[in-house]
Amino acid sequence: MSRFSVRSNTPEIMDDLACSGEVVHQTLRELEFINKWLGGNAITFSGVDTLLKGREQAAVHIADLGCGSGEMLKLISQRLQSKGIKPILTGIDANPNIIEYAKKNCAGFSGIHLATENILAAEFQQRKFDIIVATLFFHHFTSAQLIDILKQLKKQADVGIVINDLHRHPLAFYSIKLLTKLFSKSGMVKYDAPLSVLRGFTRNELVGILKGAGITRFTLRWKWAFRWQVIIPATGSPG
Repeated sequence: MSRFSVRSNTPEIMDDLACSGEVVHQTLRELEFINKWLGGNAITFSGVDTLLKGREQAAVHIADLGCGSGEMLKLISQRLQSKGIKPILTGIDANPNIIEYAKKNCAGFSGIHLATENILAAEFQQRKFDIIVATLFFHHFTSAQLIDILKQLKKQADVGIVINDLHRHPLAFYSIKLLTKLFSKSGMVKYDAPLSVLRGFTRNELVGILKGAGITRFTLRWKWAFRWQVIIPATGSPG
């Protein structure tokens, strides 16, 4: 059986919530670079823009699940402010060491709040937001877990959900393996990046997960470079 035929459940180094230190910091810096130059950030931005289209809101509360360095929060903050919208942003990560790094990275940005929380915990599930975004986050969970997670998240998002994650494909796997071998200084990135692709999704898998969660109203688009964009408007929202 080809390694690309089913999703891998092999843990990534990043899945260890105790990982810390310079190896994590270097990894976060490199992930920022990869997302910027391979166009990954734009996928999340356009999803948020789609959900806000036609809405008149003075302020928007957005949660970023698996927020990592907090770079996405900073970029969303700047984007919303340029549109005259007050950003209220919450970054969630289960690793306290990553949250500490994000706090330093986001220093000086008002309206950004960072919290060490597990999205599977009851405390988090009581929270409400306008929009929930998940960039390169969902592939860390099994398909069965994602069905339960999405059932919960759709109760928490008043406007909608944006998912930006990986397409499991041989070209994506071998390309990122070569690029990280040549240019990465992080052993974590060299190990985790190709594995992340193996934990990524086919279109049919994503559709199955969404339907398993009872979500029938969504848009699913393939984006460069080997990403999926899923936009899920909340029940009663336009779009």
